[in-house]
Amino acid sequence: MKIMKFGGTSVGKPERMHQVKELITRDNQKKIVVLSALSGTTNALVGIGDALASANKELAKERIDALHGHYQTFYKELLKTGAARIKAEKIIKEHFEFLNIILKISFNEAINRDILAQGELLSTKLFYTLLQELDVPAVFLPALDFMSIDENHEPELSKISDKVKVILANYPEDRIFVTQGYICKNHRNEVDNLKRGGSDYSASLIGAAISAEVVEIWTDIDGMHNNDPRVVDKTRPIAQMSFDEAAELAYFGAKILHPASIWPAQQYNIPVKLLNTMAPDAVGTTITAKELGVGVKALAAKDGITAIKIKSSRMLLAYGFLRKVFEVFEKYKTSIDMITTSEVAVSLTIDDISHLKEITAELEQYGTVEIDTNQTIISVVGNLIAESKGTVAKVMNCLEEYPLRMVSYGGSRHNVSILVDANFKNDALRSLNEGLFDWD
Repeated sequence: MKIMKFGGTSVGKPERMHQVKELITRDNQKKIVVLSALSGTTNALVGIGDALASANKELAKERIDALHGHYQTFYKELLKTGAARIKAEKIIKEHFEFLNIILKISFNEAINRDILAQGELLSTKLFYTLLQELDVPAVFLPALDFMSIDENHEPELSKISDKVKVILANYPEDRIFVTQGYICKNHRNEVDNLKRGGSDYSASLIGAAISAEVVEIWTDIDGMHNNDPRVVDKTRPIAQMSFDEAAELAYFGAKILHPASIWPAQQYNIPVKLLNTMAPDAVGTTITAKELGVGVKALAAKDGITAIKIKSSRMLLAYGFLRKVFEVFEKYKTSIDMITTSEVAVSLTIDDISHLKEITAELEQYGTVEIDTNQTIISVVGNLIAESKGTVAKVMNCLEEYPLRMVSYGGSRHNVSILVDANFKNDALRSLNEGLFDWD
C-alpha cells in the first residue's frame, strides 16, 4: 500500500480535484489518499477564529458567509449530476450550520480547533462525493477515528497503527481509501490538529503506521528545488536526496515539505517522493536513507527569526550557565534554532516570540540581554558539507558583502547556517546561488 497526499493547491479548484481522481486511479495499487483543505480555506477559518476571539461576531459572520459562497460555487463546478450535487449541498450546509452555531456560543480554544478542522472535512467529503459520482470504488476513512496526539502534542504512533490496521482489515478488497490530513484527536478526545502544514505529517505518520511502500507528497512544484524559485531566477529540482538533507531543508524554510514529516518515514525507512500534480510525469524528488554525492545540494531560508544574546562576565567561570539558559526556554516550550558561544556571551535564535517578554525577564538575571528581530536563517544543505574542502570558504566569499549576525558550522554534517538581517535575504540567496552551483 502507498500513501498519496495532495495539498491545498492540488484540490483547490474543481478541475484539479478531477486531476487528483485521475492520478489515484492510474494503477491498481492499494492507496490511502490524504487531502488538505482547499487552498485558502484554512486561512479563511483562521480569520473566522480571530474575529470570534476578538468578540467581533459581525466580522466573523461576514467571513463565514464569504467562505460559504466559495463552496457553493465550487461544488456546482465540481459535480455534474443532480444526485451528487444534492449530497454536496447537504455536506456544505451541515458544516456551515456548525460555523454559524458557533457565533451564538462562548468562544474558546477547543472551539477554535473545531473551526480549523472544517477545511479538511469539507475537502475530503466533496472529493469522496466526486468519486461516487464517477463510480470509483473507495472507502471514506475519517482521520478522527484513528489519528491521535498525547498531552505533549506528540503523535501516538503505536495507537494510530493499531487503529488504522483494524479499520483497513474490514475492507480487504478495497483499493482506495480517502482521509483527512492535519486533523486529529488530543488526549482529552477533543478535535485538534498537527499545526499548519500538518497534512504532510499526517501522510508520513500513516505511512509509518502501516509500513507503506512509499509516501507521495503531491504539490504544485516538481520536487524540492535547490533554491527558492520565488526569489532567484535559476533553480532546478533535486532528483534524489537523503532523509537528513531533506529534514534540514524542511526545517530551515523549504516550503514544499512540512518539517516534522521526514521523521516518521525516516524511522521506518519509507521512501518519500515529492511530485507535481500539474506535471505528474515529472521526475520530482525521491528522499531515502541513501546519501549520494558530496557537497552543496540546496539552499533554504527561514524568516521570522529573533536573535537573543545573553552577555555575562561571569559566564567563563560559571559551570551550568548554559543549562540555566536552556531551562528558561524549556519552561516556556520555546525551541532554539541556532546557537553560538564565546567566553562571555551566548547567542541563540528562536522563531516563536509568544513568550519573549517572559523569557527576556528571566534571562536578565544571568546577564545583559540584547534582542534583534526581523532576522533570517539561510541554510546551505548537502552531504558531508563540514568535511568538504573549501565549501565553507565559498559560502563566506559569496556573503562578503553582507553583515553576518551568526554562523553555525560543525553541528551537522549536512548544514551550514548563517543568520542575516531579513533585508539582505534575497540578495544573499542570489549570491549563494551564483557562487555555489554550476550553471553551465
